[in-house]
Amino acid sequence: MSVRHALLAFLSEGPKYGLQLRQEFEESTGEVWPLNVGQVYTTLQRLERDGLIESDDGEDETGPQKVFRITEPGRTELDQWLSTPPDMTQPPRDELVIKVLSALRVPGVSVHDIIQVHRRYLVELMQQWTRLKEDEADFDLTFALVGDAEVFRLDSVVRWLDAADSRLKRAALEAPSAKPAPLIRRRLVTRR
Repeated sequence: MSVRHALLAFLSEGPKYGLQLRQEFEESTGEVWPLNVGQVYTTLQRLERDGLIESDDGEDETGPQKVFRITEPGRTELDQWLSTPPDMTQPPRDELVIKVLSALRVPGVSVHDIIQVHRRYLVELMQQWTRLKEDEADFDLTFALVGDAEVFRLDSVVRWLDAADSRLKRAALEAPSAKPAPLIRRRLVTRR
């Protein structure tokens, strides 16, 4: 998640204070990802150092506060970030994938049992998110969108576990005493 770019997006609406940016970040993510106020100010300092935002000291009823605003280079970076797809050519280091691959190497461990334990847990999480989404979706669009993303993400992990379990069962039937073949490193080639 790019806090840096999220803050630029909020500043594109107009000048804001640091605490206001923190609150808007949390509201915009359905209050699912809390943001440490220290992280906000550290990020703002870096953005200002890089010339993407500027600040001045403002006065209000609570005393002096720094007001931040986006600069033209900041708007350019924000536009570029929004319109550039993330690099997804390499698979992330997913703990569950590593756990299943590691379980294949541990004597006496049933990888199928490991898969089922994790599958049940993920299905329960999907059900919890679905219930939360149903309760809040009418009131909070951002939470509904975050909930949708989480349900789809969990569903894709469950589908991967199902596919892995099927593949392992087929492999066991085809070569019951064979060890898993060594992994061959392949690089995905992308056209740019």
